[in-house]
Amino acid sequence: MVQKSKKPPVTPIDSPVPPKRRGRPRAYQPDVALAKALDLFRRDGFAATSLDDLSAATGMNRPSLYGAFGDKRELFIKSYRRYREDARAAMIDIFRDELPIRKRLDRIYAVALDIYLSGESPRGCFTVMTAASEAVADPDIRAMVLEGFVELDKAFAACFRLAKEKGELPENADPAVLAQIASATIHTIAIRARARVPRKELEAICKGAIDLMIGTK
Repeated sequence: MVQKSKKPPVTPIDSPVPPKRRGRPRAYQPDVALAKALDLFRRDGFAATSLDDLSAATGMNRPSLYGAFGDKRELFIKSYRRYREDARAAMIDIFRDELPIRKRLDRIYAVALDIYLSGESPRGCFTVMTAASEAVADPDIRAMVLEGFVELDKAFAACFRLAKEKGELPENADPAVLAQIASATIHTIAIRARARVPRKELEAICKGAIDLMIGTK
């Protein structure tokens, strides 16, 4: 008796075969990788950070880094832009809210210190400690740094103008000059934070600067 060969089971129409996956899945999250590169650049600077360092920090090999972010300089610029966006997001509500000028400045400097003293070791400000060094030779980075300075000055000037209109400052107060002093205080505490000056000392500097700008009453 000849046995008939068994036919393979027929897949029912209502049970579709899942489509095959095409290509390799992306093995990284761009935002996470960029944040890790940002941390590395803030800690070590541009020159001291190698592609191998970036590869180890992000978990991406060199071809993947190039494909996602471009070369080391492009990754640095994207990291700096990300830092600026994060810092702006942390500060914007304080600059926009209608607060008494002393309370507003207190909160601005407190948030700045939170940023500068964050991480395993104090990293200061990306603009002042890292990007400013590269700005000497790179016109694109220099333009970004100067843009950041101007943006901060304008934000402070708007605060001082409002305070003057509300009678919190004397008639002869110059909002533009006060804004530059306020920005200079930001830069000072960024440098000292990187040098591991204790927070209490940095807070004392901020308080002294505020007293100088708006008086002690």
